[in-house]
Amino acid sequence: MSAVRVALYQAQSGIDPAENAKRLTEAVRSAAVGGATMVFTPEMSGMLDRDRERALGKARAEADDEVLAAVREAASKAGVWVHLGSLALKGDGGKLVNRGIVIDGSGNVRARYDKIHLFDVDLPTGESWRESAMYQAGEIAVVVPGTPVGKLGLTICYDLRFPALFQRLSEAGAEVISLPAAFTVPTGKAHWQELLRARAIESELFIIAAAQAGRHEDGRETYGHSLVADPWGELIVEMGDEPGLAFAEIDLARIADVRARIPVLAHRREIGPAAN
Repeated sequence: MSAVRVALYQAQSGIDPAENAKRLTEAVRSAAVGGATMVFTPEMSGMLDRDRERALGKARAEADDEVLAAVREAASKAGVWVHLGSLALKGDGGKLVNRGIVIDGSGNVRARYDKIHLFDVDLPTGESWRESAMYQAGEIAVVVPGTPVGKLGLTICYDLRFPALFQRLSEAGAEVISLPAAFTVPTGKAHWQELLRARAIESELFIIAAAQAGRHEDGRETYGHSLVADPWGELIVEMGDEPGLAFAEIDLARIADVRARIPVLAHRREIGPAAN
């Protein structure tokens, strides 16, 4: 498999799904013109809104979501795959799901992943987040075969801090893992690049991380710095803190080269409980 060209869309999503859909479809078109075979978008690409009631009122079931419909049409017209990083969709029990969706070049949905680890934290800056108050957690790890970047593992944002998920995906054959995100600025400055590079190095695969960036309509600020890390932990591309589109070349042959040097996956062993 020769190197493939991918695009990362760094968004500044607002509270209006229709406006976000317009920006997404334009990004898909521009990515295709730029030669990308697959486009990666951030977490909460369809609506970024911390107002619980307003978000619940605008959220739709997957079958009725206007953003998903628009991106599927754009993917089909452009003939490119899209990992729609995540959408806030209606789930069961009155809560939403934070769902990533993989769309092929014919506009078909090929895979879904619901975010497993929910962001419930109190930061030193005074920011407090309770994602579990609005969202229900997923339970299943997902690897998507046959994408332009080979076997694609799916994660979302806070999942980054849980290496066991990345280990599970690599053991299931993932060659690339996507991490769409809406990282806060304090946590982004402290940990974003470091953790992404660590996950790439630990599993000796590519990490593609498309992120939200800048000041949003709901008042929050996100870190940006969308990036691609290779299996050696080297950065192929890293964006800044403004919305936009970036391109990267993914050569899956790099995986075999790195794993031949240090065969980490072959050396993994089952570890029992720690002794006291």
